[in-house]
Amino acid sequence: MTTATAPHGDLPPRLTRLTFHGPLSEARAVAMVRRLAATRPASVLDIGCGWGELMLRLLEAVPGARGVGVDVHAGDLARGRRAAGERGLAGRVEFAEESAAGTGRGPADVVLCLGASQALDDDLETALRELRRLVADGGRVLLGEGFWQRTPTEEELSGMWPGASAADHHGLAALVGLAVAAGFRPEWTETADLAEWEEFESAYQADQEVWLAARPGHPLATETRARLDAHRSSWLTYRGVLGLAYLTLVPTAVPPAV
Repeated sequence: MTTATAPHGDLPPRLTRLTFHGPLSEARAVAMVRRLAATRPASVLDIGCGWGELMLRLLEAVPGARGVGVDVHAGDLARGRRAAGERGLAGRVEFAEESAAGTGRGPADVVLCLGASQALDDDLETALRELRRLVADGGRVLLGEGFWQRTPTEEELSGMWPGASAADHHGLAALVGLAVAAGFRPEWTETADLAEWEEFESAYQADQEVWLAARPGHPLATETRARLDAHRSSWLTYRGVLGLAYLTLVPTAVPPAV
C-alpha cells in the first residue's frame, strides 16, 4: 500500500512540529524580521517559500508590504494560505505553485531564499546572480545556504545523502566571497547553531516517529521506518559538519553606463 492509497485520516503526519522549514530559532527569526522591516520594503518575494512563515512575519511587521511566495509543493502552499487567512494577511500575499527557475517575479525590495537556492539553479554562482536580478536596488536578500564547517571525511560523506561530495558545499568564507562576486555586500553574516539544528531535525521527524511507534503493523510502517531511519542516520552524520549560513545581502549599486 502506498501513501496515495492508505486509509484517509491514518497517514503519517507531516511537519506539524516545525515553525520554520530549517534550523532557525525564534530569537533569530525575530531579529531577522526586525532588521528587514527597518528597510520598509513594499514588496517581498520568497523563493522556495514552503509555507512562508518568515514572509508572513515580515508582512505583519510592515503593514503596507505585499508578498509573493513561490514553491512547487502544493501542501506547503496550502498551509501558508491558511496561515495568511488566520492572520488577516490573505489580501496582501500570494502563494504561487510554480517553479522559481527563470521566474519573472520581481524585482522585490526583499527577497527571501532560505535553503532554496537550488530552486533557482543547481549551480550556486548562477543562483546568486539570479538573486541579484530579482532584488530591487537598495533592497535586501536574505539567503540561507549550506556550508561546510570543516571538510568532511570520505567516511562521513558516505553516511550523508546519496552521492554526497565535498564539492556539494563551500566553506563559509568562500560562500560569502561568491555572494560578493555576484554583486552583493554582506550586511549581516550569521550561522545556525547546534541547538537550532537539533531542534529542526528532531521536529522534522517527530510527528512520524510518534505515529510509527503506535502503528508498527500499519501497511505504511515499513516504508516510513526505512525513510525515518535513513534520514536520522544522515543528519547525525552531518551534525556539526554541515552548517547553514544566513546572509543578509545588500545589492551593489550598478555603475552608470559609460
